[in-house]
Amino acid sequence: MKTETLAIKTSKEQNEGIHPVSSPLYLSTTFLRNEDGSFSDGFRYSRLDNPNRRDLERTLAILEKGKVAVTFSSGMAAVHALFQSLSTGDHIILPDDVFFNVKMLAKDIFQRWGLSFSLVDVTDEEALIKVITEKTKLIWLETPSNPQMKITNIKKITAFAQANKIMVAVDNTWPTPILSNPLEMGADVVMHSTTKYFGGHSDVMGGCLIFKTHNNISNKSRQIQLLSGAVPSPFDCWLLSRGIKTMPLRVKSQSASALRIAKYLCSHPKIESVFYPGLPEHPHHHIAKTQMKNGYGSMIAVLINGSGDNAITVSNNLKLFTKATSLGGVESLVEHRKSVEGINSLTPNNLLRISIGLEHADDLIDDLNQALKD
Repeated sequence: MKTETLAIKTSKEQNEGIHPVSSPLYLSTTFLRNEDGSFSDGFRYSRLDNPNRRDLERTLAILEKGKVAVTFSSGMAAVHALFQSLSTGDHIILPDDVFFNVKMLAKDIFQRWGLSFSLVDVTDEEALIKVITEKTKLIWLETPSNPQMKITNIKKITAFAQANKIMVAVDNTWPTPILSNPLEMGADVVMHSTTKYFGGHSDVMGGCLIFKTHNNISNKSRQIQLLSGAVPSPFDCWLLSRGIKTMPLRVKSQSASALRIAKYLCSHPKIESVFYPGLPEHPHHHIAKTQMKNGYGSMIAVLINGSGDNAITVSNNLKLFTKATSLGGVESLVEHRKSVEGINSLTPNNLLRISIGLEHADDLIDDLNQALKD
């Protein structure tokens, strides 16, 4: 089946003999024991498992073409679990343009527990090879990267990593499985902040890890999920499962609008640079064409002519774009990333990160036009 069909048809109700069109919500924290002490379908306590969570995990694995999905209460909880599944003394490689909180997690939490890391431009193969050591166990990829929209050749990196017995994890939050399936390109693990496009309405938080195979790391991640308790609630899982049903249509529409808006911004005299992989001018456009389908995503980064104050002024002038952190919802958002990431950030001070929603592209272009006039 095509992705649009899978997004709707993979969910299945749990009670035999009852056939609701919309999946039910199971709020119970605990489940009745059978007379022999066993539990029906293995459900005994909602931290360990819940019908809504099991349904969501099954759907996520199918959409990403993986074997097992493990869900968490946020994207960062999912990243934390994967890092924690490694051992003291292991070394990981992070992109130099990695999501700022991932870098802070490695630096402020895991480094003191003996997990070392290197930051490198993973689009530069020679630079990547130089930082690999005999202790390197994981290469973490973001493509497009956050926020400067670098594109990494997943097949090339994974082929090299497999030859050196290094695991590759890909943050696929921005493309979603609608635009990209890293596991089919050789990646071992995919991570999502399901808060974004899976939920799609800025009203639920979640995260997940999806593994190509059942293995030691997937088992450890599951154990961390169960023992640490950083799990999504039944209602969170229900909302995410509902959001998935419209995700293919939302992502395709948002991507089409983003391409139109990126082309418009390229021609504006107040814009220094536009970072969007769908533009032929993007330095990695040729890679994006081979590994992104159905569009190039709804995220755009722009450098405003002048200083950071100029960029902030433009964001304040916008009327249809909401000034807020996050992305992937039905509403368009704009954010001055340097303000969020702080003085240690490598993000240019004049960069605005834009998430295109479902408003009409013409209206968003008109709003950008008026905001850039002054």
